Amino acid sequence: MPNFLADTSRAAEFSLPLYEVVKRQITEAIMMGKWPAGTVLPSEIALSQMFGVAVGTIRRALADLTNEGLLSRRRKTGTVVTGRTPQHSLRFFFQYFRLHGLDGSLQNSTSEILSLEKRQASRDESASLQLESPTEVISFHRLRSVGGIPVMHEIITLRAHLLPGFPEKKEDIPALLYLFLLDRYGIRISAVREQIAATLATEDDARLLKLTLPDAVLTIDEVSYDQSAAPVLVARHRATTRSHRYVHEVQ
Repeated sequence: MPNFLADTSRAAEFSLPLYEVVKRQITEAIMMGKWPAGTVLPSEIALSQMFGVAVGTIRRALADLTNEGLLSRRRKTGTVVTGRTPQHSLRFFFQYFRLHGLDGSLQNSTSEILSLEKRQASRDESASLQLESPTEVISFHRLRSVGGIPVMHEIITLRAHLLPGFPEKKEDIPALLYLFLLDRYGIRISAVREQIAATLATEDDARLLKLTLPDAVLTIDEVSYDQSAAPVLVARHRATTRSHRYVHEVQ
């Protein structure tokens, strides 16, 4: 059974309402397979003891998650995990992929790490990550494909001092980066700011995405923030939209 007391006790540090912390912890337990679909959750009293919060706080969190479709209330059974999740909720960001099929279908991508390095942050990276002095960052270049066809490449940069023991070999970097940050370092992506533009493809774009120049690509400049509203990651994504569309959903 998951132990939530330590995470819940940090709520004041992140200035989050307790019920919101409980919601996030329940969501993460479900998404990480600790409470799979069909699981009947413990009673409200038992949950309040697990989280170290009042029953009213548990009731508010469960009500919100029920309204969002993640849980359902069944008479004579209790609160049950449904297995349904919003595709783009930030609470599920570690499974989020921006490009969908032309019919709107959710796409499953595979990834390949092309390069990995540890270096000093650039001026732009320092500004985006709010670094006051030259600071070491971890940066890697990743290619993402759908059905064996390359559709996006991206350079992702993270604050190195937050990630002791980060993989030193590119083949050891996990595909689900945001889940890895949560599971290994307790870093939850709680907010994301993106700037989107269209631009002409470069020779690198053409080589990696199998384009014929001249062509166009979609660029997405991202800054991701943790649960304390501190920027922890910047990324530049460059994608082809020949067979895919960028989907943005606000919930």
